[in-house]
Amino acid sequence: MDIVVKGRKTEVPERFRKHVAEKLKLEKIQKLDGKVISLDVEVSKEPNPRQADRCDRVEITLRSRGPVIRAEAAASDPYAALDLAAEKLEARLRRQHDKRFSRRGARRIPAAEVADHVPGVATLNGSGLAPASEEEPEAVPTKKIGSLEVQGDGPIVVREKTHVAAPMTLDQALYEMELVGHDFYLFVDSETKEPSVVYRRHAYDYGVIHLRTDTMVTQAHSPDAGGALGG
Repeated sequence: MDIVVKGRKTEVPERFRKHVAEKLKLEKIQKLDGKVISLDVEVSKEPNPRQADRCDRVEITLRSRGPVIRAEAAASDPYAALDLAAEKLEARLRRQHDKRFSRRGARRIPAAEVADHVPGVATLNGSGLAPASEEEPEAVPTKKIGSLEVQGDGPIVVREKTHVAAPMTLDQALYEMELVGHDFYLFVDSETKEPSVVYRRHAYDYGVIHLRTDTMVTQAHSPDAGGALGG
């Protein structure tokens, strides 16, 4: 496997290509991910003089049989940007490696053994449905769990959390998702100021769901909506 170095609207000197080969050691990368298919490095330059301290950007894209791993960084020169991006890439590779290693000993419980491992689990009949009760149904009590009114025993709210989130870009959300090792990440879009979710798809690419408040729906559900007009 070779490292492909390319420039976007900028020339890449041979000295920098050699530095990339020295910085991104393939032996070390393949130890962390033995199924690497390709490794691309793209260099771009920001012409805006106001961003001189972040004018050079380096993006590293590693493709393997698993999820695509990207790491990018910007600095005042391409060498510093490459060093920062390489550190991010190695951290994400180690996280993916540790995640795979920790899952090797995991064992799934067969369906036939669920009742032996999970107390109070419902039994099913031959059709895979819960058997109908022969007794008359009793009144189902209603209780309040957190902010929900629940009838009977479910659903059970195991944990309820509220986080203070600073708005971020989609690239930042992707980086945070890879950082925590989850398959989805909830964030506030810095452009729309609306809640959004980025998630990993089965084909090793990503999807984004944006939530936008519909003022018409909000007004329709308002307690004052549809009130009688004063005479």
